[in-house]
Amino acid sequence: MKKLLRSGYTTGACAAAAAKGAALMLALQSSVSEVSIDLPAGVSATFQLHGQTFSANEASCFVVKDAGDDPDITNGAEVHALVSLFPRQGGGDITISGGIGIGKVTKPGLAIPPGEWAINPVPLRMIEEAVHSVFSPLPLAPCPLPLKVVISIPDGEERAKKTLNARLGIIGGLSILGTTGIVRPISVKAWTDTIDAALDVAKACGCETVVLSTGRSSEMAAQNFFRVKGQKSRVIDSILPLAPCPLTLPEEAFIMMGDHVAYALQACSIRSYMHPIIACQFAKMLKIACGYKNTHAAASELDLAVLKEWAEAAHVPEDNLAIISQANTAREIAVSTGFDKTVMELVSDRARQAAAVHAPGVRVRPLLCGYDGTVAF
Repeated sequence: MKKLLRSGYTTGACAAAAAKGAALMLALQSSVSEVSIDLPAGVSATFQLHGQTFSANEASCFVVKDAGDDPDITNGAEVHALVSLFPRQGGGDITISGGIGIGKVTKPGLAIPPGEWAINPVPLRMIEEAVHSVFSPLPLAPCPLPLKVVISIPDGEERAKKTLNARLGIIGGLSILGTTGIVRPISVKAWTDTIDAALDVAKACGCETVVLSTGRSSEMAAQNFFRVKGQKSRVIDSILPLAPCPLTLPEEAFIMMGDHVAYALQACSIRSYMHPIIACQFAKMLKIACGYKNTHAAASELDLAVLKEWAEAAHVPEDNLAIISQANTAREIAVSTGFDKTVMELVSDRARQAAAVHAPGVRVRPLLCGYDGTVAF
């Protein structure tokens, strides 16, 4: 029997729950062990509170994030909230800011403007509503007390090093995210959201083109490649003579698409990136050439017989055709043929054709990466 995967909660939901718990302790002047909040998904969820402290002027606690069965770098993180009274008279204000381990936005193109804490609009609203509900039963009524809420994640800066936050311009920690409050297990949405965000940042930063990579090794090879002036022109222009491409590319131009080829190409088209570069190793390029929308092993099967048919139709030299016929892996073909230009061009041409099916009007520039950290073709 297939195991049912367990859902979890977003950092936004955890922050809102911690903020409500701290607000309750400030209002009641007593410890609170758990709170329930309404999530944007339309359900209610209960969260256990930890580290409770309170005084006449402030209270704090934290929620341990449970991402369920979704592989998430924030799973197990302590999401803290400190709720305190403003040192002034009057009510109506709830001010929310970030603390230790919460990043700040430094680049345009995200849902939050540069200079602001990386707390997305939906979590920001969830936190405000959770705190407001403690002090006023009427949703539209002003909060009777001036309150300040600080959200923090003690090890957030260290965890953020394992994310793409810095690439997106989020510096110093993690983001408080989530549109529904719920993390669906093994969901592709985290990937596609990151692709969208990265492309938006690239556009806002004025990038003329983007490089879509399937993995970190390919991305690093592409980054090194574009630091070598002149080399780029000879290779790219020989592959596909399109509009001029800059000799060097800024950090924001490099987009980690993972296995989500079709989605990334369609997202490029929406933002008028009609000549993106695809950087990947031979096996991934072959899968793209075969027309797969997703190149993950679970979603695409690599059949080398297809390549053999293409090679025969293209009258590839007999020695390379023999290598293709006898090979067990795509890597074996690439290495054994010495990244033969005829074979590489054959697959690259097919990859361009397949990409145009996923995103009509888009003409990609394949950048085939070797296994030694360099660009092979």
